[in-house]
Amino acid sequence: MSIPSPIDIASGEAQALRLRPPHVVMDLERLGSLHQSRLSFMRSLVRKIMREGWRIEPRRFELDAEGYGTVIYRVQTAGDRFSFVLFSQYLAPDKRNDRVIASEWDLTMALCEGEVDDDYVEYLRRNVPLQEAGRLDARVMVLSRANRSVRNFDSVVAALSAGEQPAVEQIARVGYLYRTTAVYGSGKLGMADWEKVSAKHPDFARPFAAEMFNCFMLRNFSLQQAEYIARQRAPDTAVPLQPALKRYFGIGNSTGLGMAPYLINHPQLISRWVEMRELALARVRSLGQVTAERLARLHVLVARGIQHIQQTVTEDAWQTENNRVVLEDFAALQDWLATQQLASWTPLLAWAERQLSLQGQELLNSVLLELYPELVDSLEERFTLSESLDLQPQMPVDELRTLIEQHYAWALAIDFDAEGATETFWYRSEEKQEPRLGNCNLEGGRDKQMPLGIGYLAQQCHRQLCAYLDEHPQHCTASFLLRHPELRGIVRRMQSMAKTHYGEIQANLLDRDVLPMHLLRCKLAFFGVSKFDPRSRLWVRNTMFQGAPLFEDIGQPFEDDWFLPLAPTVESR
Repeated sequence: MSIPSPIDIASGEAQALRLRPPHVVMDLERLGSLHQSRLSFMRSLVRKIMREGWRIEPRRFELDAEGYGTVIYRVQTAGDRFSFVLFSQYLAPDKRNDRVIASEWDLTMALCEGEVDDDYVEYLRRNVPLQEAGRLDARVMVLSRANRSVRNFDSVVAALSAGEQPAVEQIARVGYLYRTTAVYGSGKLGMADWEKVSAKHPDFARPFAAEMFNCFMLRNFSLQQAEYIARQRAPDTAVPLQPALKRYFGIGNSTGLGMAPYLINHPQLISRWVEMRELALARVRSLGQVTAERLARLHVLVARGIQHIQQTVTEDAWQTENNRVVLEDFAALQDWLATQQLASWTPLLAWAERQLSLQGQELLNSVLLELYPELVDSLEERFTLSESLDLQPQMPVDELRTLIEQHYAWALAIDFDAEGATETFWYRSEEKQEPRLGNCNLEGGRDKQMPLGIGYLAQQCHRQLCAYLDEHPQHCTASFLLRHPELRGIVRRMQSMAKTHYGEIQANLLDRDVLPMHLLRCKLAFFGVSKFDPRSRLWVRNTMFQGAPLFEDIGQPFEDDWFLPLAPTVESR
């Protein structure tokens, strides 16, 4: 039996184009340096909405003067209908908490299939505001909640009520009116699972499309609510937000450790996401013609990148230093470009690998993808994958050893006997059913750990396999697993992941110095967020849909150019 090809079968084209090697791409720090791109899920979703002209309108908008009440939006896509149901309530200041332990929120909402009648809305009213404490049925596709950015929301309403636009400087510091603290889907709490959503509702048959749409709806509602309250307070003087400033508002997001295990628990899907991004880069590098127009666009986007990062505010010292380095990178990039006559992108990318930080390199890669929508955008259709980790019991044990040594050499090279190498363990909180990090030297519970230390498991399996081979060199994998049934999971995973190009995150996730922020950043970049603002090593605030079109832009001419949004210039009255 031959060892499977390392190239993902989803991409035969990858065999003709030179992709970056796995040891480069799947390095944890590089994954934690990714930025949003044309292939990010928010960008793909917005292109679909604008291309197909979805109709989104309030069917019920029952808010009191302070913005509390019930709102239902009817969403008509090209071939389907959905309802977005939102409940707004007063939240006492001492109840406002972005952590998962919160039990009340300013807004709670649900995306449902079809129309919703009064009885169903009342059913939702009894459950949606409870979030995890409630129970839903399979008509609900997404459940979420959000809290106001109190400083921003109140000042925006006050300015609009007085007939003025809010201060751009303040919006640049906190670019949203609400931030969501959880977006649930895929069968949680009784909701529709992914199999149903992907099969029945093709509009949302891409990874996290329904969840991203929930945030798109929340962002637009937050702006409508602020304008509504301003009109209620001062009907004679209130003004709406100017369109450019209105588009500059995004929706905030708080993401914690709960997101991190997804990248390890869905390795085939993550490999596909990474491969599509790498394939897009390979297309640009190999097929993208360097023209005067593309070069001019590159200069514009590099300058925009500098300004965007300058307008990114964080109190975190680590992120502040990262931003400073990227600013230096892009200033150096501007200087280098001014001296070059490029005939291909190869010299640029070679220079970047030598001179730029990982975050600078990956931001430049995202910029290059912006130059070639005709080469990049079609890949968004290939992000979906049916995952299946299949055991190959007939594989000879000597072939299994060779497979591990070829595809998991990174894991075999880790010194797990070094001080601190296995100090961290991952476990799931019994109270909140959320992942947590433990320290073996400070607390018990390692016997309950989640199997996320793939490198450690691979190395232990290899060690047992080598001992078994000394006794039974002619046996197959099934015989080995009869001796060591506890290794069935890691063997099945390694056999399956050897067929992919970007199979595993090549890092020791049990090390005491592991930085979960890299895992969060990687997944959020694929979502399409920007302006990362870590609040600790375990959770981060960020901004979604900043610069994206509004409800009122649907049906108007659309240019997909909201990458790295900049603070607008507000017209004076």
